Amino acid sequence: MQALKVSSMKSFMNHLLAGTAFDNFLLAEGTISTANTYTIDGHINKEFYNGDDTVSLPYDFATWAEMKSLMFNLIKGKRTPLYFKFVLHFKPEMVSKLLAAAGCSIPAEQVKALVLTIKYDGGSAVLTTGTAFHTFVMNKEPDIIWDKAITQFLSKEGIEFELL
Repeated sequence: MQALKVSSMKSFMNHLLAGTAFDNFLLAEGTISTANTYTIDGHINKEFYNGDDTVSLPYDFATWAEMKSLMFNLIKGKRTPLYFKFVLHFKPEMVSKLLAAAGCSIPAEQVKALVLTIKYDGGSAVLTTGTAFHTFVMNKEPDIIWDKAITQFLSKEGIEFELL
């Protein structure tokens, strides 16, 4: 687990809400405080789609690509939000690719989620990485791989940050 402070909020928010940089993530949960506080549960209500064979639901959570315009609409305005928090999960197929590419000894099936939590406090944003497992695992190899992958991802996207 590592914490990273975003250096340029304008650039970061552009990547997060207008670009495609975070489209390989799922939204597990979100909270946005502006004039009102909005709480979003990213779980997909699959019963809503019962009987509709045209809808494919490969994930338990909504994709960030589908949700970011809603988040943008809740945040945009003349005033900055008081607070927001997004809990994002790396898409499962991306977890498998990442761990395999790094030669991880832990099977991807044991990893429940590679998590990126984004918290904004009205002035700055902090990104925190985390790894959730289905069972207790002594080996922290996936954590190390995820931490490195996030710093490389941010650098590649031109998102400036500092380690906390």
